[in-house]
Amino acid sequence: MKLLLTSAGVKNSSIHGALVELLGKPIAESNALCIPTASYGHGSLDQVWRFVSGHSRTPLTELGWKSLGVLELTALPSMDEEQWIPKVRETDALLVSGGDALYLGHWMRQSGLADLFASLPETVYVGISGGSMVMAPNIGEDFVVWRPPAGGDRTLGVVDFSIFPHLDHPDLPENTMADAEKWAAGQPGPAYAIDDQTAIRVVDGTVDIISEGHWKLLNS
Repeated sequence: MKLLLTSAGVKNSSIHGALVELLGKPIAESNALCIPTASYGHGSLDQVWRFVSGHSRTPLTELGWKSLGVLELTALPSMDEEQWIPKVRETDALLVSGGDALYLGHWMRQSGLADLFASLPETVYVGISGGSMVMAPNIGEDFVVWRPPAGGDRTLGVVDFSIFPHLDHPDLPENTMADAEKWAAGQPGPAYAIDDQTAIRVVDGTVDIISEGHWKLLNS
């Protein structure tokens, strides 16, 4: 997959341009599936509605997609694979909401979606906050809210770095650069602290930063 890992969605023209480049065509000609599952891990039912309906403060579903469907991971184990796997393979983009990264990672594994990732080389994965953090090897104890049955803070490990989102957000006084550096000291590998105007793009293992704000690579 091609990854666009954001803190708060498509917040500026630079991130928008990066998304279009990854898709290889206009958003208006692209099909997407949105995944709201992470929000349930925090009990944020209103956030689920805002994300799916395009009324959130983290723009993603409201960008003018040709078609948009909802892929709720907790429902997939009760469905025949033929009902949803072909739709995932056909879509241009997976749009993954913020919320609890461990809850999301658990259901990506339980549903079988995570097993498909390696076979989707042209699919663009766009994450918001927890939807981005889930691609890291782990998230750090500071971000653990919902605990998986096996415990720990392990996520999917699709990339080899961790993510500290919402850097210096005015509503999150615990998200300063000093807090990010303290968090990063407990991480086993490299980590990025990114603000809401920043995204991390990963294509074929190559990482670059798309930003109109500020960010920092920690543990480099």
